[in-house]
Amino acid sequence: MRHGLCALRRTSTLIFRRSRPSPSHWIANGHGAFPLRSYASVAAADLQFGQPVHETHAHLLKAGEITPGITALEYAQRRSNLASKLPQNGIAILAAADVKYRSGAVFYDYHQESNFFYLTEAVAIIGKLATQDDHTFHLFVRPKSPKEEQWEGSRSGTQAALDVFNADESGDINNIENHLSQIAGEASEVYTDALPSNLSTSTFARLFSSRPSSVTNDLSKILEKAKVKPLKSIMNDLRNIKSDSEIANMRKAGQASGRAFTEAMRQAWILEKDLTAYLEYMFKRKGCETSAYVPVVAGGKVLALVRNSGRRYTDLEQNASQIHYVRNDDVLIDGDLVLADAGGEYGNYITDITRTWPIDRTFTPPQKDLYNAILSTQRTCISLCRASASNSLDKIHQVAESTLKDSLSSLGFDMSGNALETLFPHHLGHYIGLDVHDTPGQSRKAPLQAGQCVT
Repeated sequence: MRHGLCALRRTSTLIFRRSRPSPSHWIANGHGAFPLRSYASVAAADLQFGQPVHETHAHLLKAGEITPGITALEYAQRRSNLASKLPQNGIAILAAADVKYRSGAVFYDYHQESNFFYLTEAVAIIGKLATQDDHTFHLFVRPKSPKEEQWEGSRSGTQAALDVFNADESGDINNIENHLSQIAGEASEVYTDALPSNLSTSTFARLFSSRPSSVTNDLSKILEKAKVKPLKSIMNDLRNIKSDSEIANMRKAGQASGRAFTEAMRQAWILEKDLTAYLEYMFKRKGCETSAYVPVVAGGKVLALVRNSGRRYTDLEQNASQIHYVRNDDVLIDGDLVLADAGGEYGNYITDITRTWPIDRTFTPPQKDLYNAILSTQRTCISLCRASASNSLDKIHQVAESTLKDSLSSLGFDMSGNALETLFPHHLGHYIGLDVHDTPGQSRKAPLQAGQCVT
């Protein structure tokens, strides 16, 4: 989580492998049995961690929660679900995201790798034993270091990996090579997306470097003789259907973001950047932790402002026609519309909202007709987003195309040729969750299921 920058850098690794505690140390609930763990004798409130815990940040986390809205038990269930999909004696390896630097020691806001966040808070290995229906959870993190923590902030350390994050085994990330070599050598198959070939780098960077990071490069050497398979499809299946807690987090993000939009619409704006700043502030003010992505705030692309004669010249091309217009540096003119594509994030779960409204808060008749045509199409499509309708996102997209084409034709638009593609060049929607485009690569042809979230 972003709150604890230090604990979440790619100085953490997650490994899963099967092992079973004695029956007397298990607790059962409606979702199965999970191990009870022993805890340190030192009170958590007297310690410092690399991220908030309930004892130190009760205003952010309820008792039992590891991240906002998500309990330690739910994280354990997720890891158990992953282990159940691995072959006997197979392991899954996930690495935390790297810190990205703007220049020198100045870093960007940290954002955890989503599959990693879904399971835990450090480098992790999850392994399934060959003879038992259970798994071992290894967590490798940076050790406590008062000198480095003075500069970078608190670290959770190896003991908290056991006591707070419920790992079966923990270790120093700096010594992971020896541990991982043994674990991977004993595994029947290794599932991971942390190898350099799976990581995206710029075209320029790829010309000059084959080392995205020291961790992934070392991992390649360790796994060069292992039977390695991609983990992505398994994680997509796990993350596809959201739990009640995940949906509650997304509802909080959506409510806070929606209220921020409503308040923004009530005010007059002159500059795109001012509206951008207001939305980002209000997302946080209403309860979100940050923006889910770089906002798009797009009005008319002005070539000349009001001249002495009072005549105004504007370009026919609008900023809002650019799908990912994020400069947000233009002037907003009364009589034009403004499009805002933005959303807040809560507990790392996102919302994605796009709204268009008149800058002077009054629609002209043509603007109102066009707005209502699009609103009617949207409402029709939303009514189809239910499991009982057996519709896919692709099928609902086709409905949107047909409905929108008829509506625009009735307003006098020439919809011949590729007019619809010009006016509607993107897909209707996508899955959302921990990522804006959640579970990347998941088909939009499959019927929607209860528990999926789309925008």
